[in-house]
Amino acid sequence: MEVKFSGTGVALVTPFDSLGKIDYPAVERLVEHVITKGVDYLVVLGTTGESVTLSKTEKIELSEFIVTINASRVPIVLGVGGNNTAEIVKSFKETDMGGIDAILSVCPYYNKPNQEGIYQHYKAISEKSPFPIILYNVPGRTGSNMCSSTVLRLAKEFKNIVAVKEASGNLSQIMDIINAKPEKFMVISGDDNLTFPMIALGASGVISVVANAYPKQFSDMVRFISGGNVNSARKLHYELKDFTDLLFVDGSPGGVKAALEVMGICTQNLRLPLAPVNNQVYQQIHDFVLNYQ
Repeated sequence: MEVKFSGTGVALVTPFDSLGKIDYPAVERLVEHVITKGVDYLVVLGTTGESVTLSKTEKIELSEFIVTINASRVPIVLGVGGNNTAEIVKSFKETDMGGIDAILSVCPYYNKPNQEGIYQHYKAISEKSPFPIILYNVPGRTGSNMCSSTVLRLAKEFKNIVAVKEASGNLSQIMDIINAKPEKFMVISGDDNLTFPMIALGASGVISVVANAYPKQFSDMVRFISGGNVNSARKLHYELKDFTDLLFVDGSPGGVKAALEVMGICTQNLRLPLAPVNNQVYQQIHDFVLNYQ
């Protein structure tokens, strides 16, 4: 199974207009912005895309729109996750997956399954998925951590489980996966500010929030460290570090949407229960964007 997901993937935001509807001209501006400035693939309908607030119809229309304007320029990963295993499996039969290259499936949230439950969840998805699967471990949002032993079990038993997006922030756990994984299985950073050290430790790349705003700089950083140019990578890492912290200090994707508003790509509108960043954070983001080269 061909694997296309090294380098920089961007977890696309979903732009909304002042009425709360999907702003399709802004979606197109964003997609052109990130592709022309060097990201390696797109991630659609992930957490950063506020997928949980989109209707089923909106999800279909948005993914089809992005597939069309992408025009096969870069691979596309579609977020297909949840805490109802049967519904996820059912969705494979009900959704037109044309133009999609893989799925990103978050670890089940709220239910708080044990490790065997997490394993069985992904086993069921693997047996029905028509595409390669990227696991997504983000305990800060889901309330349960997928242990390294569970990730490795899945990686070794199912050929279509090709990667894990690791956003636990636990470098010891991440190193355990990298050290014992099958050769072609990929570990992808789910934390922008840990991408530099994770790639140095053997990760394959990142699915980035920051790359919505700064696709060239972040993609260059990933390429530099992946190619062994540590000094150039370190320089870009520290240029963006404080900005990256700002994007998350008052909620994500509110931070990166504020940056994109300053850049003229989309507004900072979000859907409840998310709210825009506070005025102080917005001003700090505004000042960084205006002053950064």
